[in-house]
Amino acid sequence: MQALKINWQPDKAATTPIYQQITNYFQRQITRGDWPVGAKLPSQRHLAEAFAVNRSTLITALDELIAVGLITSNPGSGMVVSGNHWSSLLAEHVNWSQYVKAGQFKPNSHALQKINQFETDAVIRLSTGEPAPEQFPQALFQKAFDHLGHNLTSLNYTEPAGILALREQIARHLLKVGIHTQPENILITSGSLQALQLVSMSLFPTNATIYTEAPTYVKSLHVFQSAQTHLAGIPMDSQGLAYWQMTPPAKDEHAIIYSIPTFNNPTGIVMSTERRQQTLQYAQEHRLPILEDAAYQDVWFNQQPPQPLKALDTTGNVIYFGSISKSLAPGLRIGWTVAAKPVIDRLTDVRMQTDYGASSLSQLVLAEILADPEYDTYQEHFRTVLAQKAAAAQTILHQYWDDFATWQAPTGGFYLWVRLDDAINIPKLFDLATAQNVLFNPGSIYDFQPNQYIRLSFSYESSARFEQGIQILTKLIHEHFNV
Repeated sequence: MQALKINWQPDKAATTPIYQQITNYFQRQITRGDWPVGAKLPSQRHLAEAFAVNRSTLITALDELIAVGLITSNPGSGMVVSGNHWSSLLAEHVNWSQYVKAGQFKPNSHALQKINQFETDAVIRLSTGEPAPEQFPQALFQKAFDHLGHNLTSLNYTEPAGILALREQIARHLLKVGIHTQPENILITSGSLQALQLVSMSLFPTNATIYTEAPTYVKSLHVFQSAQTHLAGIPMDSQGLAYWQMTPPAKDEHAIIYSIPTFNNPTGIVMSTERRQQTLQYAQEHRLPILEDAAYQDVWFNQQPPQPLKALDTTGNVIYFGSISKSLAPGLRIGWTVAAKPVIDRLTDVRMQTDYGASSLSQLVLAEILADPEYDTYQEHFRTVLAQKAAAAQTILHQYWDDFATWQAPTGGFYLWVRLDDAINIPKLFDLATAQNVLFNPGSIYDFQPNQYIRLSFSYESSARFEQGIQILTKLIHEHFNV
């Protein structure tokens, strides 16, 4: 079927936003019957050219049209008109844009929306923070499932804080990193992100300041900002968070520290033992609670990193977030929070108002795996392979990028924090790369100001696929930038 022809353009001098003019135009064409149901629309590229607008404006309009049922996007066949009389009336009388922008959560940036959209597609994923599929310990999981198959009696709702057997295994697991805790001080969550959401909803006063490393993973999330708090980026040096650059809160103000001290995402920096002790002392002196994100605690190469802040905490000042997503399987969606009993009770109460708990099956499976002595063997192999892939990635970068990029060798984690030459326009490179089915994360989504960094991951793609992606980026850089 031939695509519809577009002979209209928005009025860029009008007060009505351009994306809204586009949605109104689509509604008119469909309501009048000029565009019949099933008619094929031009590609996004051709639509953007026909309307003389950028892709982000067009996508905003198309998303609203899809939301009200006027058009449908079918993978492989493009977009078609799907609206009927009723959906046209709905679109005509309900301004969905008022609703989609009215919630607490702010929309992601253009880059993040694009990353989330394409990261599951068949593209070369140069920044994905997940274990490689080929490292999945199938035998370990099969053993757990086999054992559960004989003992599984129900999959009912779990205890509010999570299955006791799992909390016991996590308490035992945390002893390896120096954290002495009890099951009653542990809350099981659907990954660390849910823990952050619970804390932001439960414990953050309105207008609190969240001090965090700059750059940091949490900068790419709106979970804190949506709780009406303010993020304040604090610089790092080679030892970690430069805590002395924080402004202590006034007597009637509230502030909290959020830190990824072990293999910071995205930089890979590990806070030294001395800096951890100093940060804890500073926080205690200024009555600053600490949120410690330990997603990469178990992902080290040759030398175990310093003990977590929580292991050094003697006052109950630290809330610790752990996860199995980086060291085993993100699809289990299991994380845990370790804190003082009143904090755990509060978080549990709020979680029960929004979610009846993480998957009971996932909890039971993970309890079985953590209790299996073979889990430690798997972890050793996982780290060995990861270290090899990190070395291979750096060899590849030295081969292709030595003339215009710098980075620090990682000692764990998943990432290389790569600085590109000032002549390279990273947003432009990002768009050029996605057009070639190569996806990477611009450093700006992690920082508090524009920068010349990109985050590369050596964990997900094979070394061969990583090199293929780097080759494509190298070609784009030489073709489009003066380097």
